[in-house]
Amino acid sequence: MKEVDVGTRVRVIGYSSNSEYIQQLKRLGLVPGTELEILRKAPLGDPVEIHLRGYSLALRPSEADDLIVEPVES
Repeated sequence: MKEVDVGTRVRVIGYSSNSEYIQQLKRLGLVPGTELEILRKAPLGDPVEIHLRGYSLALRPSEADDLIVEPVES
């Protein structure tokens, strides 16, 4: 997700790894089909703040990069 700009809405379509952390992302609501918006990125890229399902979540770049996303057309 490092190539996704702030303010962009995307949809989760899958995961790039099969790490144990993927299960935690799923528990947080980041399942395929979920739409989210990139709210902020820290100057050095860590963390990334996203908004989904009515709440905001901060992810490390490595965690965010485990998500495969596609742009959502407005």
